[in-house]
Amino acid sequence: MPEYLKKRFGGKRLQIYLSIISLFMSVALRISADIYSGAVFIKLALGLDLYLAICILLAITAVYSITGGLASVIYTDTLQAFIMLLGSFILMGYAFDEVGGYESFKEKYMNAIPSVIEGDNMTANPSCYTPAPDSFHVFRDPITGDIPWPGLIFGMPIVAAWYWCTDQVTVQRCLSGKDMSHVKAACIMCGYLKILPLFLMVMPGMISRILYPDNVACVIPSECEKQCGIDVGCTNYAYPTLVLELMPAGLRGLMLSAMLASLMSSLTSIFNSSSALFTVDLYTKIRKQASEKELLIAGRLFVSFLIIVSIMWIPLVEVFRSGQLIHYTEGISSYLGPPIAAVFLLAIFCKRVNEQGAFWGLMMGLVMGLIRMIAEFAYGTGSCMVPSKCPTIICGVHYLYFAIILFVVTTAVVLGVSLLTKPIPDVHLHRLCWALRNSKEERIDLDAEEGKPEESDKGVEEDNPKKSRGCLKKAYDIFCGLQKMDSKLTQEEEKALREKLTDTSERPLWRMVVNINAIILLAVTVFLHAYFA
Repeated sequence: MPEYLKKRFGGKRLQIYLSIISLFMSVALRISADIYSGAVFIKLALGLDLYLAICILLAITAVYSITGGLASVIYTDTLQAFIMLLGSFILMGYAFDEVGGYESFKEKYMNAIPSVIEGDNMTANPSCYTPAPDSFHVFRDPITGDIPWPGLIFGMPIVAAWYWCTDQVTVQRCLSGKDMSHVKAACIMCGYLKILPLFLMVMPGMISRILYPDNVACVIPSECEKQCGIDVGCTNYAYPTLVLELMPAGLRGLMLSAMLASLMSSLTSIFNSSSALFTVDLYTKIRKQASEKELLIAGRLFVSFLIIVSIMWIPLVEVFRSGQLIHYTEGISSYLGPPIAAVFLLAIFCKRVNEQGAFWGLMMGLVMGLIRMIAEFAYGTGSCMVPSKCPTIICGVHYLYFAIILFVVTTAVVLGVSLLTKPIPDVHLHRLCWALRNSKEERIDLDAEEGKPEESDKGVEEDNPKKSRGCLKKAYDIFCGLQKMDSKLTQEEEKALREKLTDTSERPLWRMVVNINAIILLAVTVFLHAYFA
């Protein structure tokens, strides 16, 4: 994704900015949240200290994520998906059986309140422990709703455009597809799978509140501290508690495997993509003549650094947004993602946009987002019992509304600055924007004059030695992913490979199949929104 910005706009600052902000969001949004949620499950299942559980989770993940590369990540993701689905379906069946079916579930949930509503010299307001009247509706009150419907309709797609369409972790999988039909089919398959959490995770989590209200729905800080060790709330423990209390021993182990498989899949994906971002877009700017071996080792060392920083970030995850992970992830995404989404959308659909406009738009969006995020970390987001002291002018707007404002402001700055500065000639934009997507003309890269760094024959020879290597050196090569670096493509092979990788043609049959499935998926999504409206 940073490389696309470099080709589309030229220069280096957009590429470097996107790489840095993506790595920061990997720490603040992805790695720390995933590590924390996995550690919570291990903590409950095995009775271990939270940070000891974190070390165990990371040790297991590191075995194949550091040594295997993207191929091992994708294969393990695929295998673990089946484990997750099987375990989740089984738990859903147990949960609904326990509450007596869907209709009984709806009735009992509205009466699921904790027994302790007084303590610590305070009495909880009923709104803090009583389920909201619109709990079973997707479209909620625009003012008082935890996810207001205007934010859901207009704000969530903006955040989703950043997450699913411009984030390196997701896009990297599309770039690894064999052809365009494979990429489309994979995205549609993910769309089908994305519908399932409503039934496999959200509803079982709500059933957990019915069965264990004093644990999941606690509101008095001292009571929450006793239940889960966090005074702002224990909602993050709803699903793990359901697994450990409801399922029999054998299936409990399967579900533990499913949860850990899910979290390790996410972590390995993030580690791999973060390593690529750092080495390709940042490290090569410092070490322009770095060998491939050096890049691989630097990437693995950087992943270790990311892990350490992410562990240090976890205390913020525990208390942010009343300890609710979904609101934490959506909040951070809403503060940093919309400017990136705006720039990419304009880069693709508006060829008049240039580098100056994109850069200053991103800077304006970054400043606004950081002001909101830092203010919330400094003052705290508070809870129903203890409201935040953050100034209303900064924190009073719901984060999804803030995402809309941020997107609009960024778009206005990008277009305004671009119209006041010189446009980019079409000769540099062939196949980089929508208007010229089918162009057959040769594109001249904006930074073509910089040329390529000279190759060092000595470096190549050092990376591909002819002599036999001992067992320890071979093991070292395998660990660092260097065992397949003994061949170099000829110019003809490179040309054929480039043509294959840039071919976006599709077979008519498979194009029709994926298009029909895309329509079906959209129809199912619209139906679910209407049914739960």
